Amino acid sequence: METETLPVLLAVALRSACVLLVACAAAPAQSRPSTTAAPTVAQSPSQIFQQGERALKNGQLDAAERAFGAVLAADPRSGGAYANLGVIEMRRKRWTHALTLLQQASRLAPAVPGIRLNIGLAYYRQNEFAKAIPPFESVVHDQPDWSQPRYLLGLCYFFNERWADATSTLEPLWSQQAGHLNYVYVLMISAQKAGQKDLDEKATSQLITIGSGSPTFHMLMGKAHLNLDQYDMALEELSQAAKGNPSLPFVHFNLGLAYLKKQLYAEARDEFLADVKVEPDVALTYEQLGLVYSLLQQDAHAEHSYRDALQHDPRLTNCWVGLAKIHQSQSKYSAALREMDSAAKLDPGRTDLHYLRGQVLTRLGRKQEGKTEMETAVRLDNEHRAQREKQIATPIPSPELTQEQP
Repeated sequence: METETLPVLLAVALRSACVLLVACAAAPAQSRPSTTAAPTVAQSPSQIFQQGERALKNGQLDAAERAFGAVLAADPRSGGAYANLGVIEMRRKRWTHALTLLQQASRLAPAVPGIRLNIGLAYYRQNEFAKAIPPFESVVHDQPDWSQPRYLLGLCYFFNERWADATSTLEPLWSQQAGHLNYVYVLMISAQKAGQKDLDEKATSQLITIGSGSPTFHMLMGKAHLNLDQYDMALEELSQAAKGNPSLPFVHFNLGLAYLKKQLYAEARDEFLADVKVEPDVALTYEQLGLVYSLLQQDAHAEHSYRDALQHDPRLTNCWVGLAKIHQSQSKYSAALREMDSAAKLDPGRTDLHYLRGQVLTRLGRKQEGKTEMETAVRLDNEHRAQREKQIATPIPSPELTQEQP
């Protein structure tokens, strides 16, 4: 059974404005022409399984799929075959089917941590960090010295603003990862937010030692200032990063975020457009472009950007809501309702969506349904308020905790 690995990449989390580094990767993402013979009746399941493993290693996904399918035909309880079929679907970025196969593999082989790691990875690759946490936790519990799942778990805690958990999970990796800017940055921010002053200072000093003066260092410091709502300082650092390397991944994206926070919408638009030239396949950039165009009251451009974002990632709820608002403003109420239906499937508990839906249904003459939606919005808003008050009363590190930046 093969464990799916990730290439080195940078990922943006808007709330945390952070950089993510995930190492490993040799496996090609695309299928190569198959040079592997089809399984024969004379071969045993173990021989066919080995044939499938060779094909998968060589990136021959169709041949591997046929081989593991033949294994399952002979042995429907082969957890390894289900696991590798799940890996094949991950390579194809068919996440829902991959998860179905991996979960079946885990039921058949619950003691194999690599299967649970891949389940976590399948969620992780979709930015569903909260769902990735339980499988990663189980792997780290069983194999605490395995660095990849520990790193991924720490990052998932980070993206979910579980600062103390992120710190305690990532700190044991110091001896292995202290030479990597992204690791040190994430640990520094987590320690800041968790109020762990000594570790914050240690990580900050290390960040300066290994990266000072480099464009990546300036971008990370700009992101740190974004985290702290220090937008002018963020702009200064990010501008230095862009000057040093205009093609640095996400530098223009984060400049766009900084300008957006300062309500400098034209400047934000220009930076997001610059990021598209560097990274044309990042859905979040198009989402932010849609928002900026909406704020500039350029609805046609906003709609185009939102649809570009959804083409790359149809799970971006904000884009569906943005489209619904555009159609509502144009009195295209039926179209707005369709967009809201798509948004509701992704986030049924979103309060503003129910308010908007109530308004549109009322405009369509469906007053009772509109009233029900408004009542639902009020109820959800009250529930969310109670949850926020409960969180405030809970003795956990404040996510707004800030530390002095170098």
